[in-house]
Amino acid sequence: MLNTIAQEVQDGAELLTDGESVEKTLSVIELISSGGTAGIIIMAILFVLLIVAIYIYFERIFAIKAASQVDANFMNQIKDHVSNGKIDAAQMLCVQQNSPVSRLIGKGISRIGKPLEDINTAIENAGRLEIYGLEKNVSVLATISGAAPMIGFLGTVIGMILSIFEIANSGGSIDIKTLADGLYTAMTTTVGGLIVGIVGYVAYNHLVVKTDKVVYQMEANSLEFLDHLNEPV
Repeated sequence: MLNTIAQEVQDGAELLTDGESVEKTLSVIELISSGGTAGIIIMAILFVLLIVAIYIYFERIFAIKAASQVDANFMNQIKDHVSNGKIDAAQMLCVQQNSPVSRLIGKGISRIGKPLEDINTAIENAGRLEIYGLEKNVSVLATISGAAPMIGFLGTVIGMILSIFEIANSGGSIDIKTLADGLYTAMTTTVGGLIVGIVGYVAYNHLVVKTDKVVYQMEANSLEFLDHLNEPV
C-alpha cells in the first residue's frame, strides 16, 4: 500500500516537473513576429519613429545646452565697452561668444546711434530668428507623440478585422492559431504606439522647457542692454 502511494506521488512530481519544463516564455521579437505581416510592418514604422524621436531629442538637447552657456561677466564687459565708446571691441566680444544672447546684443550694438525703438525692433527680429533655430525639428516630436498612438490604433483595428474575418470564414471550426495572430497584431501595435507616443510627448515637453529657459535668458539680457542704453549720460 505504501509503495503504491509513493509511486503515485513520484509520478505526480514527474508530471509537475514535465509541465514546468514545457512552460513557454515569449520574447519581444517573438511577440512582434507573432502579429503577422501587418503587425510587423506597423511595428517597423513605430520603431523608425522611435529612432527619429530619440535622435531629435538628443540633438536638440545638446544644441540648447550649448546655446544657454553665457559668460557670467559678458554683460558687464559689454556695458564697459559701450560706456567707453569702444563699439568695435563690444562687437568683437559678441562674435567671440557666439551664442544666441551675444548675437542679440551684437545686433543691438550694430544699431547704436539710431533711436532706441529701432534698436529694440532689431533685437526683437533677431530674437525671433534665434528662437526659430532653437525650436528646429521640435515640432516633429509633437507630431510623433500624436501620430504614434494613432498608428498603433490602426494596427489594433487591422488585427481585429483579421480575427473577425477568420471567425466569419471558419465554417464553425475556429483556428485558434490564426485567430491569435490577429489578436497579437492588435495588442502589440497598441502597446508599441503608446510607448513611442509617450517617449515623444515627454521628449517634446522637456525640450520646450529647456528652450523657454534660453528664451528668458535672451529677454533678460536684451532688457539689461536696452536699459543701459537708456541710462542718462
